[in-house]
Amino acid sequence: MDIAKIKKLLKDVKSGKVALEEAYSRLKRLPFEDIGFAKLDTHRAMRKGFPEVIYCQGKSISQIKEIFKRLSANHSDIMATRADDKVFKAIRSIKPSAKYHDKARIVTIGQGGKLKGKVLVITAGTADIPVAEEAAVTAGFLGNSVSRLYDVGVAGLHRIIGSMDELNRSDVIIVAAGMEGALASVVGGLTDKPVIAVPTSIGYGASFKGLAALLSMLNSCAPGVAVVNIDNGFGAGVMAAVINKNK
Repeated sequence: MDIAKIKKLLKDVKSGKVALEEAYSRLKRLPFEDIGFAKLDTHRAMRKGFPEVIYCQGKSISQIKEIFKRLSANHSDIMATRADDKVFKAIRSIKPSAKYHDKARIVTIGQGGKLKGKVLVITAGTADIPVAEEAAVTAGFLGNSVSRLYDVGVAGLHRIIGSMDELNRSDVIIVAAGMEGALASVVGGLTDKPVIAVPTSIGYGASFKGLAALLSMLNSCAPGVAVVNIDNGFGAGVMAAVINKNK
């Protein structure tokens, strides 16, 4: 849809020929912006409720800066994941208000979404915190009130049993666990809340960099447990936000 067609659509809305809902539906299908090395989905916010997120790993600093410049021309709230300090400094040189969440490796601009629900992020161990923080920061930026409950793995089961009030106060629970990944099943069996399990690449040799935890979570006997990919805290945070947005 080019500029001329957009102008005509807006004119038709004003004259009453096209309903506002129909115009919005058409605008959702606007084309992407092709900048050569990337095709930016500039209208994702209309379809999903939040703009495209910049995945920094594997991209050059110059590519990240160009993508950020283009996205910031249309959006006041932007998030960049898997970002290091160099990426943060590059983005801050363009937008001084940029904030770096070092544990989560996320850069944010703006306030994100309005509060939609309560998300509790749990880890089995301290080593799982970086992945959990990626989930927590993501869910928070997308408009959720986020609480954290860290280092409550099944090696000391009394720790999670003693935290039932926190589980029950949440709307969605995210569980990040490595090793054998059993904590997600335990939490799923203790609560009626939706549980999003995040296998982490933490553990000794036979954990196969998170594969053992992933398979354990996929085979959970507890109902109501969904699983994202290994170390995918971002995906878990988004899923929690989507659940709360549509509840």
